[in-house]
Amino acid sequence: MDFSFSSDQNELRALAKQILGDVCTPEHVKSIMATESATDLTLWKTLADAGLVGIGLPESVGGAGLGITEVAIVLEEIGRVAAPVPAFAVMALAAPALVGKPELLAGVATGEVIVTAAIHEPVGDAYAPATVVADGRITGTKVCVPHGLLAQRFVVTAADGVYVVEADDPNVRVIRQDTTSGVPDALVEFSGAKAACVGGPAAVVDLVNRGAAGACVMVAGACDAALRLTAEYTKSRHQFDKAIATFQAVSQRAGDAYIDTEAVRLTAWQAIYRLATAQSADEAVMSAKFWAAEGGWRVMHASHHLHGGVGVDRDYPLHRFFLLHKQLELQLGSTQPSLARLGRLLVNS
Repeated sequence: MDFSFSSDQNELRALAKQILGDVCTPEHVKSIMATESATDLTLWKTLADAGLVGIGLPESVGGAGLGITEVAIVLEEIGRVAAPVPAFAVMALAAPALVGKPELLAGVATGEVIVTAAIHEPVGDAYAPATVVADGRITGTKVCVPHGLLAQRFVVTAADGVYVVEADDPNVRVIRQDTTSGVPDALVEFSGAKAACVGGPAAVVDLVNRGAAGACVMVAGACDAALRLTAEYTKSRHQFDKAIATFQAVSQRAGDAYIDTEAVRLTAWQAIYRLATAQSADEAVMSAKFWAAEGGWRVMHASHHLHGGVGVDRDYPLHRFFLLHKQLELQLGSTQPSLARLGRLLVNS
């Protein structure tokens, strides 16, 4: 059985890599992070013009009509450069939930409209939201809404399904939340806002699973980039007239980081594969989320350790991958919640 990507998928990866690599220099990202939104909307529009933002959306709304595998390829490359764009919010979370509702996807593929998903609540499990809807009006509070300050539309999980709420509804209040990565999230209060149902309880699980898998492939890209930076640094950094990469302790720690990076990558793509082929993916997603959180943590800490003082220099790109990982680690369940859910799934299987 051949698990390699097709030639079209490899060309897609090359296109994403070229666009992102040309733009996301350390100097450019630093200038973007100094802005109020810390989001590169110009790069986002460039990605949209290249057909990458709408890669998984239907052709009827300006997309390419491809699947979650192609979306994941783009997300992995975005993670590989820690690009400050709303890819996780739009491509991994909100937009797929609106497929079949063309009027709600207008302008998304072209980068003109940003949609995001409001999933996390101050207390509780993302898979079991407590937000309520009565008579078409939604009430509840969501925290850590990615790119919520820029969104024109929210996809909101509730106790009985998934709803869409317009950001300009007078009963919606959006408050800035500063984050680990430097790109702000939002706290969103819904006080009887008008809500349109786009899916039942099963849609909540689908939404969270897709988002978690998307976060995992972004972490895989970030881990790979951090490991490559570390490899280059340890080969060029000399002590006692030798490259530190030749020291046994250094090579052992780097080897462990490589194993963790491969575990993050393989479990992430297993989750994507099962979602792409419409197989049961709950256990695969939780396994991937555990590795992205725990294994990714070890990769980032090993990379900083092997860089020494250089690793904490904010003019050096390593910190961007560390901060991106930390934020994605906590999105949709970190190590312990992921293990607990995986345990429940195994017991009940």
